[in-house]
Amino acid sequence: MRVEQLQAFLAVAETGSFQKAAQQCGVTQSAISRQIQGLEADLGAPLFHRTTQAKLTIAGDRLLPRARKICQEWKNAQEDIRDLLAGKQPELCVAAIHSICSYHLPPILQQFCRDYPDVQLRVTALGSDRSLKVLKDGLVDLAIVMNNRFLTASPDLVIQVLYEEPIKV
Repeated sequence: MRVEQLQAFLAVAETGSFQKAAQQCGVTQSAISRQIQGLEADLGAPLFHRTTQAKLTIAGDRLLPRARKICQEWKNAQEDIRDLLAGKQPELCVAAIHSICSYHLPPILQQFCRDYPDVQLRVTALGSDRSLKVLKDGLVDLAIVMNNRFLTASPDLVIQVLYEEPIKV
């Protein structure tokens, strides 16, 4: 079974005609007929009563909602891949030290959510060592940590100093 067969099946089911389905799909009527015949052969059952109007058989009626779901999932998968290739990311995962999560991130994250409403944001408060571990394991996209040369000395990491904060006792 191929997606093209299911798309042809849906087109015939929706239009009630092999000719109209062919026009809708931008192919010839014989191409639609071959797709439907192949699908019927795969399933071992006729899907349409072929009279003046193509009407669904019981098997066709049972296949219809599943074919819609499969084709919708295929469309969603294609959109997800296109978005990925275009650099769109549906989720941003951040690990940060507790003080950053409590005091500095909230206004920045609010602005981020306004600027990028389609991106789901997930923030986890962890210590520096744990934040770097989940970053190295690929569980988060970025980590905001204290700059400790023993923790951050890795060729796999890109380090960017966000700000300097003096420590006072």
